Amino acid sequence: MLTYEIDIAGLKRELPICRVTDDVYIGAFVIFGDVELTVHCAAELLKRAPEYDYIIAPEAKSIPLLYEMARQSGENKYFLARKSPKLYMTGVFEVEVKSITTEKVQKLVLDKADAEQMRGKRILIVDDVISTGESLKAVEELVEKAGGTVAGRMFVLAEGDAQKRDDVIYLAPLPLFNADGTPKET
Repeated sequence: MLTYEIDIAGLKRELPICRVTDDVYIGAFVIFGDVELTVHCAAELLKRAPEYDYIIAPEAKSIPLLYEMARQSGENKYFLARKSPKLYMTGVFEVEVKSITTEKVQKLVLDKADAEQMRGKRILIVDDVISTGESLKAVEELVEKAGGTVAGRMFVLAEGDAQKRDDVIYLAPLPLFNADGTPKET
């Protein structure tokens, strides 16, 4: 299997290169199960974070990062944009999202009780990787529907053209790849 070595704010990891389409391959970044990486990325993102009241992330790969950022900052509350409504929810806001790593359109939902707490607050959006920006757009829509203000958009990695965005903060760039494992020209 082809891999790509990445340096994430001083911490190195080997990412397997995976096929998305015949001519687009990605470096698969999975934070699950890597405690050292999660703790490191949370600390580095918090050093760069703008002022905020609460943090939100889309389910599921960013849950460890979301939790660790809240823990390190001393916050006792964070929000999760879920992929489906849960029985305990008092009602939901819902938006659709199509991610580069998911084959079909998904939904993101936010509990109305959480939305009430977000109203009038500065909300920091965090996620593991930004690529097309579709997941970010969906979370932004949830925050705005809830009456919150997006305080910032933070990611561990910015993939492909997302590196050119001036409205996001990220720790390291991640290229897209050719089938032979070489980075695509941007």
